[in-house]
Amino acid sequence: MAHPVVVIGAGAAGLLAALTAARRGVDVVLVESTEDGGRKILISGGGRCNILPSVAQPERYVTASSPNTLRKILRSWPLPEQRAFLEAELRMPLVLEEETGKLFPSSQRARDVRDGLLARVREAGVRTWFGTRVTGLSSAAGGWTVELQGAPPIEARGVIVATGGLSVPNTGSDGAGLSIVRALGHVVNDTYPALTPLTAAPHPHAELAGVATDVTLSAPDSKPPFSTTGALLVTHRGWSGPAVLDASHLATRGRPDGVRQEILVNWAGSETIDWDGALRESAGTVRAVVAVRLPRRLADALVLEAGVAPETPLAQLRRSDRQKIADALTVYPLPWTGHEGYQKAEVTGGGVALAEIDPRTMESRRTPGLYLCGEILDAFGPIGGHNFLWAWATGRAAGSSV
Repeated sequence: MAHPVVVIGAGAAGLLAALTAARRGVDVVLVESTEDGGRKILISGGGRCNILPSVAQPERYVTASSPNTLRKILRSWPLPEQRAFLEAELRMPLVLEEETGKLFPSSQRARDVRDGLLARVREAGVRTWFGTRVTGLSSAAGGWTVELQGAPPIEARGVIVATGGLSVPNTGSDGAGLSIVRALGHVVNDTYPALTPLTAAPHPHAELAGVATDVTLSAPDSKPPFSTTGALLVTHRGWSGPAVLDASHLATRGRPDGVRQEILVNWAGSETIDWDGALRESAGTVRAVVAVRLPRRLADALVLEAGVAPETPLAQLRRSDRQKIADALTVYPLPWTGHEGYQKAEVTGGGVALAEIDPRTMESRRTPGLYLCGEILDAFGPIGGHNFLWAWATGRAAGSSV
């Protein structure tokens, strides 16, 4: 009897890999360390599952590997085809959230996504082994021996590793897969928490905790220069919100905790506002002008930090006052000294170098018969469903090729 293909990990990438392979007639065993699988799917989008973005943006992905390889992988399964596939498999349409550009299942229930994919996997004949931890992987006689904790090993003709990274460890992402592939000789680029909140000690505006507004964050001196627009949330410990999460890799990648760093904030977000003109030509107080665009508590704090009382009549402002206020509102140096780590990170930065795999098949260039997909690879995208896009694409490619 022919040996099966073993898929390690029942997250988004692993489920797609198992389903795709099984529908090709492959005998598949899906091994998952948790008791149910798909736990990151369950917590995505606040329990609604932001299953895809409405627009693919490969240029916004982050990798220390070849950007060209990353783009080839994303192009292998275009977004419209992914959407059509998921709508058919989940048996419900995906709906657009206009203000964010995110796609959600029409039921607005992440559990429907996880359970729907698991149902399709089982219908395809995949054998699912939950609560089973893989402890080792070794090549043997043209195939693989998959060592299991508390169970006999599985002899496999091929293995797909879809174990995720290190983010949100209570979902089962404990880095075990990275250790396994590193032991097999693969290059693993340094890992770090990504899409994670930032902390500031001392916090310059802890009194504003709970205030949120749309901003543009920029780091013109980073390589390449970085910019993102979205919501920023002031927390008791620092900063969060989509814009901050998208920028967090600038703080976590190869930088020590405890060292003060800054990113520039335009508190007007994507709007272009001539603050100097507004302060010069309007009537009333400084607060009356600034609080039209920003939450009042935030407006007052920024104006005070510029050295001006918010209730100051505009007619009394000097040119230097207007410039200080305009700078505080458009190029504010937002400080951070640390981050919330893997516990709150949505994804893992770094991972297996993309040069280690064939981008058409996800097969290892070092060890034929071994395939890698999902978060274990050195690539992640911004908030908004882009990391599911990556998981679906890489999982399908692996399942199509094994």
